[in-house]
Amino acid sequence: MELFLVFCLIAAAFADTPANCTYGDVEGLWKFYVGEGGNDRTLDCSDFTKDKAQDTLMVKLLYPDLAFDTYGNKGFWTLIYNQGIEVVISGRKFFAFSKYEKNGTQVTSVCDQTMPGWSHDIFDRNWACFIGSKNDNMRPKIHKETIPSLAGWRYRANSSLVEDINRSTKLWKAAVYPHFENMDVEDMIRMAGGRKSTIPNKPSPAKVTREQAIEAASLPDNFDWRDVDGVNYVSPIRNQGSCGSCYAFSAMGMNEARVRVMTNNTQTPVFSPQDVVECSEYSQGCDGGFPYLIGGKYAEDFGLVQEECNPYKGKDGSCSTLTSCPRFYSTKYEYVGGFYGACNDQLMKINLFKYGPIAVAFEVYDDFFHYKSGVYHHTGIEDKFNPFEITNHAVLLVGYGTDTSDPSNPQDYWLVKNSWGPTWGLDGYFKISRGNDECSIESIAVQSFPVL
Repeated sequence: MELFLVFCLIAAAFADTPANCTYGDVEGLWKFYVGEGGNDRTLDCSDFTKDKAQDTLMVKLLYPDLAFDTYGNKGFWTLIYNQGIEVVISGRKFFAFSKYEKNGTQVTSVCDQTMPGWSHDIFDRNWACFIGSKNDNMRPKIHKETIPSLAGWRYRANSSLVEDINRSTKLWKAAVYPHFENMDVEDMIRMAGGRKSTIPNKPSPAKVTREQAIEAASLPDNFDWRDVDGVNYVSPIRNQGSCGSCYAFSAMGMNEARVRVMTNNTQTPVFSPQDVVECSEYSQGCDGGFPYLIGGKYAEDFGLVQEECNPYKGKDGSCSTLTSCPRFYSTKYEYVGGFYGACNDQLMKINLFKYGPIAVAFEVYDDFFHYKSGVYHHTGIEDKFNPFEITNHAVLLVGYGTDTSDPSNPQDYWLVKNSWGPTWGLDGYFKISRGNDECSIESIAVQSFPVL
């Protein structure tokens, strides 16, 4: 039985706070314990243990993306944020979250072991469970996180913060949003990505190659998928509410837009984020998740359904998607650049223009909640009224351009679709500084390709 793979990772699907496993923690020699094959995608691996394995395989993972198995077969691997790893070798894929230990409010990620994970061939057949254990002397550091609690805190509109922001910068304008008033602060954190979407130590953007720079320079100076020769290829703005489902809205939005692009708007699906929130084992429901695992892996392994098959409720629950509904699939999912850490602004610009909107993520600070117009950059001004934890918010990149409202200080920007409703920002959109990895928005872009 051919297998491979590795995993590192952090408290993802089952922990309360993501830890921080890096390439350095994960690269090295691994032993994989593989269960019985011949299963389908309904396989439950939650209780899989090493003593149930029917085969083992040694796999060497080399930075940044090379994998070799016992037989010398060469494959590919990537970190999945700081949450896990996916390896593709000899026609099979392996994915798992890392093992963690929890003691009260403290979560410890164990980067040299995995939780039970899934393996299947590249055609999504022949599923098996597996578990991985690092098998060399390069012991990774142990990461411990204490889970903060803001239970009981209620958000209070802070007009003085808005005034401070507007005095400190001319690049963007802040405003008070009355509908945030008296929201539970934990709900605000979920709305901005959720604690389980936190990514410590994001990679820096990769160096731009000469070829990338030349290709990017040949593209238009301004581009917007909402208006390509008068045609809008972007699905409508939606509101995720207080559920930490931004990753699902970002992933659905990317697939919706790319179907529109590929069919010249003859197909205009709106896919169901609630199906992801309730039914996906690759995310944490209303507590967070990541576009790579949803817009890519879930869309390829399980498929997406239309909104009417499971209308959005904005809360966790058992899977209630109508089984009679057809599934729509995507494939060739990847981090822009090929692997985690290979992304840069020029590659984002090229892939956005050539293929359609892209799922991106960035760090949300408390001043971002007040964005109204202009080109956002983090001011560093903190909201003293409302405690907040920096989170990782998933959104949809739909365009780029340069703001020349101040000719003496032109601002390159990304145009981004948010999921906080049409009354926030620029009718639900925002502009954010481009070319300087503002809030880490240029480090982990994701794309996939719908199957028509």
